[in-house]
Amino acid sequence: MLAWLCVFSAASAQGPIVLRDVTRQTGITFRHTDGSRGDRCIVESVTAGVAVFDYDGDGDGDIYFLNGAPPPGARVDPPPRNALYRNDGGWKFTDVTEQAGVGDRGFALGVAAADYDNDGDVDLYVNNFGPNVLYRNNGDGTFTDATAAAGVGNGNKVGAGTCFLDIDGDGHLDLYVSSYLEFSYQTHVPTTIKGFPAYANPRRYPAAPDNLYRNNGDGTFTDVSEQSGIAAYAGWGMGMVCGDYDNDGDTDIFVGNDVSENFLFDNDGTGEFEEVALIAGAAYDLIGQEHATMGVDCGDFNNDGWLDFHATSYQEQFATLYKNLGDGAFEDVTRLTGAGTGTLPYVTWGNALADLDNDGDRDLFIACGHIHDNLELFDDRSSYLAKNQVLMNTGDEKFVNVSDTCGDGLTVKLSSRGVGLEDLDDDGDLDVVVLNSRREPTILRNDSPAGNHWLQVRLRGIKSNRNGVGAHVKVVAGDLVQMDEVHSGRGYQSHYGLRLHFGLGKRNRVDRVEVRWIGGGVDVLENPGIDRVVTITEGSGRTPPLSP
Repeated sequence: MLAWLCVFSAASAQGPIVLRDVTRQTGITFRHTDGSRGDRCIVESVTAGVAVFDYDGDGDGDIYFLNGAPPPGARVDPPPRNALYRNDGGWKFTDVTEQAGVGDRGFALGVAAADYDNDGDVDLYVNNFGPNVLYRNNGDGTFTDATAAAGVGNGNKVGAGTCFLDIDGDGHLDLYVSSYLEFSYQTHVPTTIKGFPAYANPRRYPAAPDNLYRNNGDGTFTDVSEQSGIAAYAGWGMGMVCGDYDNDGDTDIFVGNDVSENFLFDNDGTGEFEEVALIAGAAYDLIGQEHATMGVDCGDFNNDGWLDFHATSYQEQFATLYKNLGDGAFEDVTRLTGAGTGTLPYVTWGNALADLDNDGDRDLFIACGHIHDNLELFDDRSSYLAKNQVLMNTGDEKFVNVSDTCGDGLTVKLSSRGVGLEDLDDDGDLDVVVLNSRREPTILRNDSPAGNHWLQVRLRGIKSNRNGVGAHVKVVAGDLVQMDEVHSGRGYQSHYGLRLHFGLGKRNRVDRVEVRWIGGGVDVLENPGIDRVVTITEGSGRTPPLSP
């Protein structure tokens, strides 16, 4: 640990993780709006997420940016809309929103992508303030609005994070839709802080229960919020992620709540859930304080075979790392590991547990930016515009904040929200897309020093859902054993990662890849090679799982 600190104190320009700002060369002209007109309605402060997914099936990551909308009666020309950018390679992107038919003009907050109808292409769900939208991918570069036919409009609510998951292992992706609070423009509460106009505390508005929709397998969904146990709990939901935290073969649900305890819904395997966050140690932080949780991601940060949770939060609250102890319980190890270093002064939003330097362990990318654009008038402890942060995993359950050595991509000061990671240029490392409130996005190319190997894994379900959402993938490379899970929806109201990425360090061989599918079944691929993308089809290599 001391050696790492010495290296970074001496470094001035470039460290082991390097992210370059390439936004201007991409051709992306999207600019976010939160619909603000001076009233400071609370929904303005929490838009929005971003989705990185392969909409056209050509093997690279495309980008879908969410946008806010003006209040009723306000005229904007042209009216804002969401935007889809096709990845053309060479860091060039083309706006294909109109031809694809996904330019929703609602007040967007959260998004998730997955093949809900198992037809071989990735669909899109947008969680709005107001009616939501389900876009069914037609497989030809266009989408059809299937919201009404599917029955997932979800009423006139204030959206937040959303996820596709298979709650009962039947091979069809169900849909969890989180809600932030009960709000309308008519119930807006004008607020001041020290005499200056400000956004209200969420507790000024009632918390709202979330919704869970079961996929009927015929293109329609049924609201099972009540019978599943989800509707019994109301919280100020923000980001969320679904994952099998207890390794029992079914998918559980973690919802990060603003200004209140988090929810952890444990799945009994049939799609009924018990809320266990308090007894599991994930409801509050180490000292029993509730956080204003913003984004939630999960990943195995210490390579022990159990999914850990990372949650971002408000100013003067650490972005928090919950270590999975493997017995149904979590421990807040933020201070112990250094995972919160540098986060305390800022509001933190989008987040990712991801291997940015391909050394075989997961680092942290954290988006920062306040909600109050006039913060300097009443609080000098933070700032509206802020630099994003990178904390490098040193491999011994410790993190070091290396933001100052990460290149010009970490010198950008904006008010960031959603984050998505993908290997956008197919060079074997993870790049970063950041949605910034009221501004253009930030596109970061990963230029970390070469030399470490990698493997990317793409799943194709046959009996399971087509994207393999919920499947656990283990990669064994000599002494290095890593595990990851396919997620649809994660972080701060965002989506990324249907293709899994594993850094290998200097190891020049992968012994095997094991896939444990939702609903049962294991496939093993031996000697898949390195520095490549492999596709594993369910049933292609069914053998008993091997121990590392």
